[in-house]
Amino acid sequence: MKILFVCTGNTCRSCMAEAIFNKLSDIEGVEAYSAGISIMPRSKTSKNAAILIKENFNLDISEREAVQLTEEDLRKSDLILTMTTYMKELICEAFPQYQNKIYTLNGYVDLENDVMDPYGGDMKTYKTTFDMLNKGVELLLHKLKGR
Repeated sequence: MKILFVCTGNTCRSCMAEAIFNKLSDIEGVEAYSAGISIMPRSKTSKNAAILIKENFNLDISEREAVQLTEEDLRKSDLILTMTTYMKELICEAFPQYQNKIYTLNGYVDLENDVMDPYGGDMKTYKTTFDMLNKGVELLLHKLKGR
């Protein structure tokens, strides 16, 4: 099973969600990826996101380059989880053939609100987003194990 996390630039939220999921998951054959709907080519993971992943999971994602979302990504993914309702709607409108597997992360795990974009914020802002993602991913793993 392939899970795709999607945010705007693939330098903060979705790449943190990918790292958290792949580190915490012990489900055989399930792997997460991430992409952005509008990336800056060659942009790297934001400094604060990389620091939080390093401190909490001992993973270095600081040199990871942003990945542009493509239709191929949507086609090959079994579950697509966006960070906001707006992103979900944009993707569903552009690619209606995949709408049956596109959800917001928080909606899929019965949490309220969108995952806040920390881009340009201080470490406290990034930590708030990291905590939201960590909770969402833990609930996602629980849900996937129960299926």
